[in-house]
Amino acid sequence: MRDLGTLSPITASTNRFIATVASLTDAQVRDGTLIPPWTRGHVITHVARATDSLCRLLTWARTGVETPQYASMDARAAEIEAGAGRSVADLVADVRSTADRFETAVRALPPEAWRTEVRMRTGEPRTPTALISTRLRELEIHHADLNAGYGFSDIPADAARWIIDDIVEALTRRPETPPLRLEATDTGLVHVLGTGGPTVTGRQADILAWLSGRSSGTRLTASGADKVPAAPFWI
Repeated sequence: MRDLGTLSPITASTNRFIATVASLTDAQVRDGTLIPPWTRGHVITHVARATDSLCRLLTWARTGVETPQYASMDARAAEIEAGAGRSVADLVADVRSTADRFETAVRALPPEAWRTEVRMRTGEPRTPTALISTRLRELEIHHADLNAGYGFSDIPADAARWIIDDIVEALTRRPETPPLRLEATDTGLVHVLGTGGPTVTGRQADILAWLSGRSSGTRLTASGADKVPAAPFWI
């Protein structure tokens, strides 16, 4: 369904991400992140190139012509490596221009395109509405990955819930996903995957950090298990 109102959280998230990147020095973009061995320059470049990849999928949805998200995984890695050492000014300009292209691509979709399924690089089917969720996920999780003063607790609750919903939806399509129940003590979020399995409980931000693989779950508790399990693989 066409819903351009969902672009508002994307715009706000983009602005927060750009503000953090702009606050860095050229030396700081070479520092480490929550996802080593990537530096901040790698993460920022990845966000820009991933945005371009989503634009390609939106072109597929609009035209009906199959357009792969990436030419290949080697090409994806090469693009990220090539852009990682740029200046802050160049990185900010890249993120801003790709964000503009993404919004333009979304707004250009005719009504019928919103029902078209395209395939992510993982083979996962996605409609344009789901690609907007993917865009928010990329912005917010990788913003925290920068380890530059913006953490999972800073992600707006509505955005964090949207991202958790998106990850859980992906997990439900994987037959190997173990049964699991998620309960957020601060927002009331509840997700049940399969039958049985442990219940993982804690603040929504901490659940997102764990579910996205950025935390071992030290701030969470688990019932029905001796300890908080490793988060299920989702991407």
